[in-house]
Amino acid sequence: MGGVAGGRLAAAVSAAGGLGMIGMGSTATAKSLAAELTALGPAPQFGIGLVDWVIRDQPDLLDAALAARPTLLSISFGADLSWVQRAHASGILAATQVYDAEGARRAQDAGLDVLVARGAEGGGHGEIRLATLPLLDAVLDAVEVPVLAAGGISGPRSLAAVLAAGAAGAWLGTVFAACPEALTGESARRTLIAAGGTDTITTRVFDVGQRLNWPARFPSRVLRNEFTHRWAGREEDLVGDQEAGRELAAGIAADDQRIAPVDAGQGVGLLTDSRPAAVVLDELCTGAQRLLARWS
Repeated sequence: MGGVAGGRLAAAVSAAGGLGMIGMGSTATAKSLAAELTALGPAPQFGIGLVDWVIRDQPDLLDAALAARPTLLSISFGADLSWVQRAHASGILAATQVYDAEGARRAQDAGLDVLVARGAEGGGHGEIRLATLPLLDAVLDAVEVPVLAAGGISGPRSLAAVLAAGAAGAWLGTVFAACPEALTGESARRTLIAAGGTDTITTRVFDVGQRLNWPARFPSRVLRNEFTHRWAGREEDLVGDQEAGRELAAGIAADDQRIAPVDAGQGVGLLTDSRPAAVVLDELCTGAQRLLARWS
């Protein structure tokens, strides 16, 4: 949740009983992480999420994350898991996203403490392999470490479903994106609240348009808009279109949701207003507990 899950949201989630994550995306730097750590304040526990290929280009970002001593460090979107040893040496638990049973086994063998089974319904970047529940089944059969379910979990029923299926917990994103504590711009917040579950698309157009080095196998699930309508399926043309790149940059700067990307999973239709993170988390957990008690 780079650009959404900053220090303020992480502090609010942790204060409400979850583990709040500071999500550092593809434009992260050690300086921007320091700013979010300041916004976090004296949170007793928190996590930091990093992008593998970004820390390869900026090793000082990983150094800064380790120095912050988070409870959990999550690094995804790469095959090199040597960072796990550094996290453990600093007394930090390590997590990564996985998309199939084979990847889960490799991660467990590398010493990961927690795996995130990220299904295709999830917002933002991820490999499109399996939906959340089939992926969760496969990963739980393959490993013994705790597994968190991710992708399309935005209500008590979906949370209860993954817990009943054996997940140790849930890795939540979109459901917090409209919270007042999130870094989400006001226009994007309104757009998320107005969106339906069928309003998302998985695409690379925003990465290509911004000249970001995301590997092609990790497209991003975002809300459809004019830019996706114009360029989806035409990524090769977009690569060389400087005017489109300038239009996208201007749209992002202006928070113009006709052009700018808004990450969103398929659970976005359950967002109906902007509520504090503590309220969202309480409703999710209380509702899920009631359903699990009814089902048992």
